[in-house]
Amino acid sequence: MKSRFPKTVQIAIISVYLIFLAGAVVRMTGSGMGCPDWPKCFGYYIPPTAEEQITWKPNTEFKKGFIIIKDEALYVAEHTVKTDSEFKIDNWKKYTKHDYAKFNKYHSWTEYINRLSSVLAGFVFLFLIYGATKFWKTDKRVPLLAYTAFFLMLVEAWLGKTVVDTNLKPTIITIHMVIGLIIIALLLQLKFITSDKKKTYTYNSLFSKLLIVSAAFSLIQIAMGTQVRQFIDEQVKLYGFENKDYSLMNPSFKFYFHRSFTIAIVLINLALFYLNQAKKLGYKLVNWVVGLIFLETITGILMYYAEFPLGTQATHLLAGAILFGLQFYLWIQSRKAESSKQ
Repeated sequence: MKSRFPKTVQIAIISVYLIFLAGAVVRMTGSGMGCPDWPKCFGYYIPPTAEEQITWKPNTEFKKGFIIIKDEALYVAEHTVKTDSEFKIDNWKKYTKHDYAKFNKYHSWTEYINRLSSVLAGFVFLFLIYGATKFWKTDKRVPLLAYTAFFLMLVEAWLGKTVVDTNLKPTIITIHMVIGLIIIALLLQLKFITSDKKKTYTYNSLFSKLLIVSAAFSLIQIAMGTQVRQFIDEQVKLYGFENKDYSLMNPSFKFYFHRSFTIAIVLINLALFYLNQAKKLGYKLVNWVVGLIFLETITGILMYYAEFPLGTQATHLLAGAILFGLQFYLWIQSRKAESSKQ
């Protein structure tokens, strides 16, 4: 099991990034409230495919927990209901966690696939913590990192429910995103410990410090990006999803900060690239960092000037998450070089 553990860690990392991608698609398509409840969808384990499934009608059976839309409000069946010719409020309880009462089967299934990706990642993490226990006697860092990552995955599941219950509250979404990045950092630390021990790296003090700043800047930029995205969501609610050209009408200060902060991120990562080349440090991941910075910049420009072309939002978010992961892993490598020097 120990020999296969590094592969399990890699699969866990991929599974978390797939959740990032699925979440990005949800936000890109405006499907965040495609399912008004959690973990089910309108009370179903498999989302409804037609509006008539969640619309009250006479002479129809609705099982306990099923949610319907009636008079632009959500109602939950308190027990299995066989409807008569008229709606009887005594059989139903009004859904009060939020007042979002709309149905779009495409949104429901997009959100459902997002949840499925989280469930699949959960199974991967069960294998991860099982494999990590084998290291308890030889290296306690491995199980401790794995258990912490698993615990944070449970927190993420609770936050996912809270995001739905609060109708996409911006603060919760930002916390949700940041914790996801912390999980990535823990998994990358696990990867380094279990599969990257023998490699040697060249230490440079300035390079190491710039790595810390670059990772911190990326974290700030991603967190700010979720706030900008929330502003866009509010604009979509006002003008409709089809009017994407209105999404950045009269943007807030957060948008301008997010856009301008990109300059600082580009400069600091170009400095990392220069140091790596000039000092011949040999950190190959720096080239990937520069490539992702370029991709982030291009997709950001396209979203602003070309009215959010299909796929740019998902690419932008996923590239940012991968960028943070690479910067963090470079810092781990640099730390290893420093300890080897001492």
